[in-house]
Amino acid sequence: MLSCKNDNMVTKNTAIGDQFYDKGISLFQKDDVQSYANFQKAISYYKLSHDSPNISKSLICQANIQHIQGDYSGAEETLVEALTYMKEGDESFFSVYGTMANIKLLQKEYKSSIEWSDKALNENIDYQTKAKILNNKAVSLSKIHNYKNSIKILNSIILDSISNKNFTLIVRDNKEYINWLFDNSYPAEDSLEKILQLRIAENDNWGLHSNYIHLVEINKVKNPEKSLYYAKKMLSLAKISHNPEDKLEALEKILYTDNPSNLKKAFIEYKTLSDSIQKNKNNYKSQFAYIKYDSQKKSEENQKLKLDNAQGETLLLQQQFASVALAISIIIIIVWYRKRQIRLKQEKELEVKNTELKMSKKVHDVVANGIYQVMTKIENQESFDKEKALDELEFVYEKSRDISYDKLDQMGSPKDCKEKISKLIASFKNDDTETYTVGNEDEIWTGLPQSHFEEIYQVIRELLVNMKKHSRASRVVFKFERFENQVEIHYTDNGIGIPGDIIHKNGLTNTVSRMAAIHGAIIFDTKTEKGLKINISFPVS
Repeated sequence: MLSCKNDNMVTKNTAIGDQFYDKGISLFQKDDVQSYANFQKAISYYKLSHDSPNISKSLICQANIQHIQGDYSGAEETLVEALTYMKEGDESFFSVYGTMANIKLLQKEYKSSIEWSDKALNENIDYQTKAKILNNKAVSLSKIHNYKNSIKILNSIILDSISNKNFTLIVRDNKEYINWLFDNSYPAEDSLEKILQLRIAENDNWGLHSNYIHLVEINKVKNPEKSLYYAKKMLSLAKISHNPEDKLEALEKILYTDNPSNLKKAFIEYKTLSDSIQKNKNNYKSQFAYIKYDSQKKSEENQKLKLDNAQGETLLLQQQFASVALAISIIIIIVWYRKRQIRLKQEKELEVKNTELKMSKKVHDVVANGIYQVMTKIENQESFDKEKALDELEFVYEKSRDISYDKLDQMGSPKDCKEKISKLIASFKNDDTETYTVGNEDEIWTGLPQSHFEEIYQVIRELLVNMKKHSRASRVVFKFERFENQVEIHYTDNGIGIPGDIIHKNGLTNTVSRMAAIHGAIIFDTKTEKGLKINISFPVS
């Protein structure tokens, strides 16, 4: 009799879970917050009936919503949770692997994306689906410059076996572009323009955006005006389709190709849109987290009620276990603290040994470059503020005294890195020279040791001082990018350039030694026809 009653409860909970699941499906991409909430309610009831397949299915739906709304880290956590409920032979494995591969591709974690793609390809899937996974894998391989294998995969896709015409154009588009990346003499442009016309005829806006990107990149060097034309077509398309992410990418392309007189307006629009997109993503992420937290809280409250009704002997056993665990934790903390104190002492001794070498660099960075930065600010001001200038010179003077007393320079907490870099670059802007910063977001500096940030700050200031003294540039652009645990900074200006032999005869020598000190690298492109390009890269951890 008891067994029949339990079976009825399981059936009832599953039926209620199915109702919430169906409602979540009906709201998908219409009201994603409510859709996510209904899937969470479905999960709660499926857990009561221990229905693992439906739990994992609902979690995958939640992950897809998070993926669409830019909550990539949340989507990963949800997919990993889904895997814990799946058993061998579950048909949902492909969906988890494929979604995870797409998320890693969007996060620029290309090697990880390839690994997840391979997992998906090992599942039992139809050829249409397999072709899409192969295409994504080929794109990831091209991003890590493995062009040969990327082209080999694209050539293996049998287009005649694919019923979706738009997808066949995607494969052809990628094949032409990656062949050009592998060999810039490859005549890809004519084919890409023909594909473009086919997409226009099909009203394939998503494919058009990708097409325009490839045509922008192919023409960027050989025909900047044509590159700008396609970048503006990208922007127009994004406005028509109301796609803010595509619009942001189009504005970034325009920043690198448009006339200097138009860049300020484009940059302001880029910055405003970037902040708006990030705010929207954070808003969705917070709402998803709260829905899950609220559900877990209610579940915990139910568990607490059950525990309160448990026998006193069980409660006492739990208390004793907690006491033992606390005692063990205290012992572990004490041992850890002592080891940490020893390690900190050793690190301090090493730091003292390195101080003397750092002092010589500080004289150049703090005194020479500091005074030059004050001079630049005075030069750029329409009205000269004597008191303010004296205050800044006094600050440099105090910093020089600190050096004489072997005081280490403090740059502030890492969360201020973005603002410090932006202010530094902006301080060199005047009527003759425009300075632009692209991609300088908090995520770039996350996890970077303070000492490493100080070195990067001094390197950027050295480049700006050199530019001001020698380059005669009217436009200077710093672009910041992060790929997993690697940060890259691309410096470009349209000045007179700098010969390779001069680099080793002025203050720029310090930049090389500074980057070596943090296991980074700085490369001066002295062969460019006009201006100067410098690539800086360093690990975050």
